[in-house]
Amino acid sequence: MLRRAIATALVAGALLACSRSQRPAVVAHGPGEEKGDSAVAGRTINQVLAAHTDSLMKIPGVVGTAIGLCGGERCIKVLMAGASPSVGKIPTQLEGYRVVVEVAGPIVPR
Repeated sequence: MLRRAIATALVAGALLACSRSQRPAVVAHGPGEEKGDSAVAGRTINQVLAAHTDSLMKIPGVVGTAIGLCGGERCIKVLMAGASPSVGKIPTQLEGYRVVVEVAGPIVPR
């Protein structure tokens, strides 16, 4: 009887531990992050930018991406070579972070 109670307690503990490990981790201040950067949906602004830069760079007229300040909060900036109808293809938010389009002009190597 004692063995059965111990086995039941161990199984219950294992199930509880497994259920907690399935929750997404939230990183509040990872490497390269400043205080005030909050993780939205479990990813930092650096992680979100890294995940979306390739797809943003495929939009005609986009010459770069960056993290900047928008109204005192960090945001994702999409840099355009000039005014372009492609601006409508750029989302206003990515994973909860504000996206701002900025005309930077053409970017060329020196």
